[in-house]
Amino acid sequence: MAVAWSDKQLDVAGGKLHLSRGGSGKPLMVLHHDIGTLDRLPFYDVLAQRFDVLVPHHPGYGRSERPQWLRSVRDVAVMYRALLAELGIAQASLLGLGFGGWIAAEMATMAPRDLGRLVLVGAMGVKPPEGDILDQALLSYIDYAKSGFHSAEGFAAVYGAEPSTDQLEQWDICREMSFRIAWKPYMYSQTLPHLLGGVRAPTLVVWGDDDKVVPLSAGRVYAAALPGAHLEIVKACGHCVDMEQPEALAKLVTSFVDAA
Repeated sequence: MAVAWSDKQLDVAGGKLHLSRGGSGKPLMVLHHDIGTLDRLPFYDVLAQRFDVLVPHHPGYGRSERPQWLRSVRDVAVMYRALLAELGIAQASLLGLGFGGWIAAEMATMAPRDLGRLVLVGAMGVKPPEGDILDQALLSYIDYAKSGFHSAEGFAAVYGAEPSTDQLEQWDICREMSFRIAWKPYMYSQTLPHLLGGVRAPTLVVWGDDDKVVPLSAGRVYAAALPGAHLEIVKACGHCVDMEQPEALAKLVTSFVDAA
């Protein structure tokens, strides 16, 4: 069944946030990667068969305006809390993908009981005890995007063998914004690990078994720090589980969120 999606611009913290919304049911906010998001991923359509899916573009990414004052990932989390309040949504579940997982984790610590369920997929935000988060400043835009996939075929299936000039430009914009808000320290918070123990929402942590961007050791930190969290590993998959193994991830997310 085809999903009807709506797109709108909403005023949040003095700027315009782009929001795509589709489906019906329990509210599920999906927070995208640091490389942005395509408008209509098959993964989103599958989720929208069961949930009221909200996909905002992070401020400064995609079709959302760039607030000149924005300097931290926690600021983004506050903005999304304000967005949910503006929409009159309580007890939303959060699904954070990579960089979006960091934002989701920050949101969860801000209102530990105003949350349905929390799903973190290859989440940045904590310092891995083993290995390092891949530094995108050392790679070209396209090589960094490719590093999120287990196979070249998986990448090409989403972006094509030769991504468009428009896509390269979008990756450039995303990279500059990531450096602005998550550079020192790079892609993790020194305070977040101390706050995770207060989260009361049931949590699922998901990692690709070939994640070259965020080491699995970071996933184990999240699983240990969040009360009652469960860790799932997706086989033959890189960092972008939502794009490389969408069916497997959708199955995990659907069964977990539906259990609330």
